[in-house]
Order: sequence, then structure tokens, then C-alpha cells
Amino acid sequence: MTEIEKLNNKMEIETIKAFNKKVVTGNGPLQADIVLIGEAPGANEQAQGIPFVGKAGQNLNEVLKKAGIEREKVYITNTVKIRPTKISDKTGKDINRPPNRKELDFFVPFLYEEINIIEPKIIVTLGNFPLKYVSENQNRVIGSCHGVMTNTNICGKEYKLFPMYHPASVIYNRQLFDIYVADWIKLGEIIRKGI
Repeated sequence: MTEIEKLNNKMEIETIKAFNKKVVTGNGPLQADIVLIGEAPGANEQAQGIPFVGKAGQNLNEVLKKAGIEREKVYITNTVKIRPTKISDKTGKDINRPPNRKELDFFVPFLYEEINIIEPKIIVTLGNFPLKYVSENQNRVIGSCHGVMTNTNICGKEYKLFPMYHPASVIYNRQLFDIYVADWIKLGEIIRKGI
């Protein structure tokens, strides 16, 4: 059993006890040079058990192609590994909501361990939640630091950090599209030059 399988097994057992929900674990090669980190799974991700397979995932796939990055060569995960939901006032059904403090406190240590097992050359945070927790700076916002390579320390290990807008952000705010694509193309160029 690999270290990531051990971590996932432990996380799944503890998650059932704490939240009684199914975990969506990270996906991709364990020797990946790049780790992409989103906020939390949505309905499609929960149903399929794989991160970024819904509309945001389709958007991510398209921009990865434009950047010359193969999805199969990156490891993709989320800050919170369960779908945070609330009941819709309109439909009475589950809808997505931002992760709460209990969920973040529970899953962030698992995220740090996951990153340190993979040991990527670059961590790409997708949106504000992963940025704040990977950089350990709750005041950072994606609008002021997207597309700029920095460094971060996770449990004593140094990593390169490249913050990006979340793929869903350009679905809801088309004005971000050109910036979003330019950031991904920039990352692709950095990777081709050698990380």
C-alpha cells in the first residue's frame, strides 16, 4: 500500500465518523511535478469520486490544453475532500456552499500531508480557499497575486506556489477569461523552460 493510499484510507474512516460523507480523494500520478488544488468537490465530483469533472473541470481541461499541460500528468485535489452543501430555499435540494471552519480544520492537515507525499515542484492553487491555506495567509486574495510564482512552506518543506483563478470563476465572470487563460499560458511556458 502506498503512502497516499494509507492517507486516503485514514481520511475516509475519519471523515465517515466526523461528517458521514463520502470523500473525493486526489487524482493523478504520485510523481507529478504539478499539484492543482481546488476548494471542494461539487455534485458531479461527489457522484464520480474524481476532482474537477463538472463544468469547472471541463473549463480546466480546455485551459490545460491551451497551456500545453496534460491533465494526466498533474495531480488534482481539493482543500476540503467532501461536498459542502446546504438545502436550497427554492428547490429543497442540496446545493454547494463554501466550506465551513469545521471542514477546513478537519481537511487542511490531510491536504498538507498529501502535498508532502507527492512533493510537487509547483503547487497551483485554484481560487481563494486553497490559496489562503497553502500560503498560510488568510488575508491573501487571488485578485492581487494570480499568475505570480512565489514560495510557500508546508510542514517544513519549501514549494513553488502559482496562484490561479478557480476554473468556475470565469464561468460566472467572463471578464476574467483573458487573464485566466494568460496565467495558464504563462505557467505552461514556465514548465517548458524547466521548473
